[in-house]
Amino acid sequence: MNPENNILQKLTRVSGEPGIYLMKDDTGAVIYVGKARNLKKRLASYFKNSGRMDAKISILVNKISDFETVITRTEKEALILESNLIKRHKPRYNVVLKDDKRYPSLRIDLNEDYPNFSIVRKIGQDDALYFGPFSSAYAVRETLRTLNKTFKLRKCKAREFKTRTRPCLHCQMEGCLAPCCGDVDPALYQEQVNEAIMFLRGRTPNLIRKVKKQMETCAQTQEFERAARLRDKIFALERTIEKQIAVTTDFKDRDVFAIARAPDCSVITVMSVRGGFLTGTRHYDFPEIISTDPEMMAAFLRQYFERHAFIPDELLISVDLADAALTAEWLRSIKKKKVVILRPQRGEKAHLVNLTEHNAQNELKNLIASRSAEMDLLLRLQKKLKMRKLPERIECFDNSNISGTDPVAAMVVFEMARAQKSAYRKYRIRTVSEHDDYAYMKEVLERRFRKTDEANPYPGLLMVDGGKGQLNIALAVIKELNLSEEFDVAGIAKKDEKKGETRDKIFIPTRANPIGFGREGDLLLFLQRIRDEAHRFAITYHRKRRGKRTLQSALDSIPGVGRKRKAILLQHFKSIKNIRAATLEQICSLPGFNRKVAESVQKALND
Repeated sequence: MNPENNILQKLTRVSGEPGIYLMKDDTGAVIYVGKARNLKKRLASYFKNSGRMDAKISILVNKISDFETVITRTEKEALILESNLIKRHKPRYNVVLKDDKRYPSLRIDLNEDYPNFSIVRKIGQDDALYFGPFSSAYAVRETLRTLNKTFKLRKCKAREFKTRTRPCLHCQMEGCLAPCCGDVDPALYQEQVNEAIMFLRGRTPNLIRKVKKQMETCAQTQEFERAARLRDKIFALERTIEKQIAVTTDFKDRDVFAIARAPDCSVITVMSVRGGFLTGTRHYDFPEIISTDPEMMAAFLRQYFERHAFIPDELLISVDLADAALTAEWLRSIKKKKVVILRPQRGEKAHLVNLTEHNAQNELKNLIASRSAEMDLLLRLQKKLKMRKLPERIECFDNSNISGTDPVAAMVVFEMARAQKSAYRKYRIRTVSEHDDYAYMKEVLERRFRKTDEANPYPGLLMVDGGKGQLNIALAVIKELNLSEEFDVAGIAKKDEKKGETRDKIFIPTRANPIGFGREGDLLLFLQRIRDEAHRFAITYHRKRRGKRTLQSALDSIPGVGRKRKAILLQHFKSIKNIRAATLEQICSLPGFNRKVAESVQKALND
């Protein structure tokens, strides 16, 4: 049956109740998920009004081969189910917020007796407080450095905190209360924690007023040393305020959202205002979104606040919101307090929205220019290497070992000239016992290309590090697997300075000599960057494997320590460094250990 006729027949059986719908292409993959108050009317708008349809929606409809519906009791249930299905299927034409793992945040667990701040890449589903995400690793490190200088919280990690026997340098420099060793009043430590949280929430002016009162009290009671320390703390806090930009005069918390769109991509910019000061700006880009601006904004807000612990009392948006009342109710259910969503038309708030919109337009302009430059680079690379198709996906392989010990290999992937780290792969050499780089490469390429799927499609260009020798191995493998027509292959070799070479060399199968890049040196630099990334990834994995083997062998050589005792030591102390630092009594207290074995452990590790 014709898919169009099948869809129209199926449409007659759709209910008019609220629910969600899933659009599928001819492979059965979900390409769009939507919700509707009336499923029948919403789906009919796609398939029965094709003449009055937006161009983007027409593209979607032409790709639909089937659809499914799920009826819900209320529109709010449909909202929640839609969000869950978008996260599960990641449809091509929906707003899908990327995982915030790549953006760092600060974490503090207030359930601990003496909590401290740590940098994390993923916000967990726990009772801890998270601040961020920050726009870069530099920004979060600078913030943590300011916290460490200003507030006397512990800096050591939980593992060190439990095993430390004497104060560290931070305590001697009066930068830490040293709860690891001293008897620190929990109330005094908690006061430091509360002040740090006020600082991170943008309450710095309030914090300065509080510290000033403490300083004045100390001066009156003639505690001049403490008053001087509080004065220095005020100076440090005032310096941080000088770097912040005041954008509102009411000193309230709010987030501002604005959309900028182009035919092929869209950008949503978020500005965070805390206590009237602009504390951060972040941009999110999305390809091929078919939703209207109000639908896009509503979908973004739901996904954004699902993963952000702090919801301000007020949200400012640049477009009217689809299902505004429903979104506000959903936010209220999370915050346990009313959240106001406004689209201001005049005044200070409108100026703030216009500022955010201007930043979104600027980011979109830069994004389009960047993508245009990347496409130009790939087109020139295709021409220079005489490739059959555009190298939209490039895979590069490299080996790493020391004289044949712990041999490993790594694959890095660049898609549209950008590193795709989620597609990187590590390989442990399984079948080659002797030191043979060519055999390592052969094994890894066979393992990579014997099976392919949607998650691991064929590349446009396969690149191997090692020059002509590794290139010939790669050609032999793809010929054996009948893949010679699927993609192109190249080898990269380092320059030989003894021969007077000034550039790294790129070899392809149809040439005996390396490619000459002339004035297009940026193409060679791009390929070198991919090779260097593969080299870094392979070496990091090799060091990890080698370090693990070294740790195991150090424990294996201790008399009286077998597999069980070794497991107990590692489980309790976590690392060889901590076992070395442990006292005789700490080792003796472990189950299955006596004084004689503990002495053997200490002697073996400390000799």
